[in-house]
Amino acid sequence: MIQYVHMFSEGDRDQKDLLGGKGANLAEMVKLGLPVPPGFTITTEACRAYLTEGRVPPQVRVEVTQRLRNVEDLIGRTLGDYEEPLLLSVRSGAKFSMPGMMETVLNVGLNDDTVHALASFAGDERFAWDSYRRLIQMFGKTVLDIDADKFSSVLDAHKESAGVTADVDLTADDLKQVVAEFKQIVERETGHPFPQTPRRQVDMAIEAVFRSWNTERAQLYRRRERIADDLGTAVNVQAMVFGNLGETSGTGVCFTRDPSSGHIGEYGDYLPNAQGEDVVAGIRNTLSLADLKQRDAGAYRELRAAMRSLETHYRDLCDIEFTIERGRLWMLQTRVGKRTAGAAFRIATQLVDEQLITMDEALERVTGEQLSQLLFPQFDRSADRTLLATGMGASPGAAVGAVAFDNASAEAAAASGKSVILVRRETSPEDLPGMVAAAGILTARGGKTSHAAVVARGMGKCAVVGAEDLVVDVAAKQIRVGEHVVHEGDTLAIDGKTGEVYLGDVRVVDSPVMTYVSEGLEAAEAHADGDDETKQLIRAVDRVLTHADKRRRLRVRANADTGTDARRARDRGAEGIGLCRTEHQFLGERRQQIERVVLADTDEQREAALAELLPAQIEDFVDLLTAMDGLPATIRLIDPPLHEFLPDLTDLTVEVALAEAKGETGPEVDRTRALRDAVRAIHEQNPMLGLRGVRLGLKIPGLFALQIRAIAEAVVRLRAEGKDPRPEIMVPLVGSNRELVIVRRQAEGIIAEISRTNDQELEIPIGCMIELPRAALTANRIAQTAEFFSFGTNDLTQTTWGFSRDDVETAFFPQYMQNGVLTISPFETLDALGVGELVRIGVEKGRETRPDLKIGVCGEHGGDPESIHFFHRVGLDYVSCSPFRVPVARLEAGRAVVLKEGVGTS
Repeated sequence: MIQYVHMFSEGDRDQKDLLGGKGANLAEMVKLGLPVPPGFTITTEACRAYLTEGRVPPQVRVEVTQRLRNVEDLIGRTLGDYEEPLLLSVRSGAKFSMPGMMETVLNVGLNDDTVHALASFAGDERFAWDSYRRLIQMFGKTVLDIDADKFSSVLDAHKESAGVTADVDLTADDLKQVVAEFKQIVERETGHPFPQTPRRQVDMAIEAVFRSWNTERAQLYRRRERIADDLGTAVNVQAMVFGNLGETSGTGVCFTRDPSSGHIGEYGDYLPNAQGEDVVAGIRNTLSLADLKQRDAGAYRELRAAMRSLETHYRDLCDIEFTIERGRLWMLQTRVGKRTAGAAFRIATQLVDEQLITMDEALERVTGEQLSQLLFPQFDRSADRTLLATGMGASPGAAVGAVAFDNASAEAAAASGKSVILVRRETSPEDLPGMVAAAGILTARGGKTSHAAVVARGMGKCAVVGAEDLVVDVAAKQIRVGEHVVHEGDTLAIDGKTGEVYLGDVRVVDSPVMTYVSEGLEAAEAHADGDDETKQLIRAVDRVLTHADKRRRLRVRANADTGTDARRARDRGAEGIGLCRTEHQFLGERRQQIERVVLADTDEQREAALAELLPAQIEDFVDLLTAMDGLPATIRLIDPPLHEFLPDLTDLTVEVALAEAKGETGPEVDRTRALRDAVRAIHEQNPMLGLRGVRLGLKIPGLFALQIRAIAEAVVRLRAEGKDPRPEIMVPLVGSNRELVIVRRQAEGIIAEISRTNDQELEIPIGCMIELPRAALTANRIAQTAEFFSFGTNDLTQTTWGFSRDDVETAFFPQYMQNGVLTISPFETLDALGVGELVRIGVEKGRETRPDLKIGVCGEHGGDPESIHFFHRVGLDYVSCSPFRVPVARLEAGRAVVLKEGVGTS
């Protein structure tokens, strides 16, 4: 038979699945011999049974009776006794901390009779009636679902009538009247009197905890935190101890180290003559632990000993709740404490130095998300700010600059030394030059995985998207938000973490950890300028990141399209380039040249246009390969949807129609008409799944050949300079091995020709992207031709789900998140069950054919912590991400090793 109810003494901290986090830690404190009020835990299995059956299993009530009698025997008091009544607290306690769950109910067991017994037993009538009013207030709110304001308004009215401001200043007679009015509220709101039977109070509170698992708040929180709906919650029932028994009693919360900074020392709050949630509720100003030492040295020493014992046992920062009842310390709860990102790194290395944990365990204790928080610039918190609008924080950081509405304005302002905020309704690849020039990007439309968001994160630039209050008038070059009008050249400040947009200048400060990442430890410490706390943080990050590099198996490359990006990535620890998007090299001034290639009527016209592009392409690759000298650089052949290189069909149609309406003629009108007809001939309804990638290379003779020749020529030139270029040619959007065979033969012919001409042996690996489901499923055939694979998980996600990334996030993702179809965008974190399964199949099939096949990933997921762990498990050789995210990927690649090995025990 399943045992649904366990005494605290029967469990331990490893039973969080069964006892919940709170119950497991209470059991552990009992094992350690700490002073814990006796109690028991009703398991998550009981909750799941309740959720399935719609009622509390009868066996639970029987076991509660048995365990309740055990508690009574241990504490020497009885529930409902008329002389020395036992009172109980009832708390929820799921495996994971969940703010949406039911709040604690204290003083369960009080009624119109036992309140007098409590007053006599405690020798304090005011205390007894205060405890009774707390029970009715908490029970009414959390168990009976009565609006909390109804109770608060009564309490406030009595304080006002008595001429006092604090609850503790109300007399026993005041509180008797409060209790009477509270009971009237309960009967009026529920149709029933407040339950007077202590055991009924217990049973109702237990069932309320089970019910709270499926409240709207709890479900919302679980979706956001991706907590499974079928875990259920435990219930902890515990003998009450009282912090509101006068000035020798109190309640508090403390931490074994400062959770904000990581400083070693005593940190906490204490509130005399208080109970339960009074400390965190902020109803009165709290005292420090130093004040407690002055008030009660004995209890303070005992608390400090318990704090040390818990930190030693858990080998981590502990968060502790305690109560002092007339000088006697009781421990009510402990857990591994939450901390800031900076504190996480400092505490991890402190514990290593104290020889409480190993460096592997220190690596477990921090996350890539925490490191990311330490890298982003931030606004000076002391600065004055005027909020203009709020959107979605898409790429964290802080940026201040002059507003620019197009590429030309952004580039001109940047060239003159100004910081720029590029403002668009939404961005497209054509906006890349302006985005490169800008310090931050602001859009009125789009979501967290829109073009603006993805590219901004890739470049490590601050971005706010979806700021719908912005009315962006590009023609007038102004933004309107209510009464405010912002013109081009005016200053805005955007916060890419909060999504807030401010009018005017707000001072931005650099992150010291970013200085360390980009300039090194010595330079970062010099910038710290005597700030010891900052130096300690920088050293802690350096130690953990260096250890991650030693432990990781996955190599970390960067997505970089220019030599500047490549140098930035290398400075941050990148071990090569995993993706150079060559289509980005054809935007701006070169777009018209590509337009001439695509729309050429004859071979001669096309070859002439390609010849114009060759010298510039050679210089692009010389710059890129110089920056990555000695390291691999995977260069993807051009892969844009064709429409991105052509004028807009609607614009051309309107232009021709207007000219004809006005009777205009001449060569310019004829050219526009011919261009319209050419664009219309190749217009696509869904260009993301149309003529792009390898299809474009096979359709337009010479396009891929141009790039392959430029790569080979760049290698020849750099070798002559004594350098060690290591390019790899990657063919995009391959769905059939035959496509790759055709491109490979062409490439080998060009490379062989350049080898003969320059008397050099050129060996340039040729591989392909796996970004179509068919490519993953036929990877064994494709691997006959490909020397390496790189999973393009952005497009693989689109083609697997049938999602267009630029359209779906704002169209229906919010509803999908709300109803639980999605818990996170599959463009942010890899969909392991679907897209991930295709990756796993592709890896296995590819290596069936070619066991030494090198395989990486170059989608946005290459810098996502959770996705990196998946890529480690399925056996990829490297991940590639934006230069900004390289340190995060390095850290998570190291964590993937130690977490898989399970080196830690906490």
